Amino acid sequence: MDETLKNYLMDSLSQEEEWVRDLEQEAKKDRVPIMDPLGMNFVMQMIRMAKPKRILEIGSAIGYSALRMSQASPDTSIITIERDEQRYSQAVENIQEIGKQGTIDVILGDAVEELPKMTGNTFDMVLIDAAKGTYKEFFELSVPLLSTDGFVLTDNVLFKGFVAGADKQHPRYEKIAGKIREYNDWLIKHPDFTTTIVPIGDGIAISNKIK
Repeated sequence: MDETLKNYLMDSLSQEEEWVRDLEQEAKKDRVPIMDPLGMNFVMQMIRMAKPKRILEIGSAIGYSALRMSQASPDTSIITIERDEQRYSQAVENIQEIGKQGTIDVILGDAVEELPKMTGNTFDMVLIDAAKGTYKEFFELSVPLLSTDGFVLTDNVLFKGFVAGADKQHPRYEKIAGKIREYNDWLIKHPDFTTTIVPIGDGIAISNKIK
């Protein structure tokens, strides 16, 4: 996204509550990747429109996105999975500090192992925002848990623009950019879903089940 346009959109965002700014500062200080503000704002608007009763998040980090999603829909039940023990502890602490432990449940574990244990649960929305090389597996394991009208959001699918082609490659990011590009191609061609990639934040894929 053009930097001037991005700055314009950032300026259009409303002033956030103090706890939101505190979490953003915590993430920056500890170098924990959280959703881009524009991408987060977009996800929150999706939630306000779709009104999901239950959300599954893969990748809690410090609890930032789960808390922001709950901010958009306070009565929505959210289950979020985090495999890093330190980040899991931070997420639990932050969620308790905001008083949302009644609606947000944090699970410590690898989503690849935890998702099969959730048989019988249904979710109206899934947010994938964890290990990028495992996106396809996360998606496939989440599909059986989706409600009839459920949809999947995948963050970072444009990966700083490095998925665009050879002219955008960087030695440090080449491998992961290739994996995300493969995921995007697979997702767009998925026979059971229609997918749109929105170039906001770091790129968000919206996948709806075909009825």
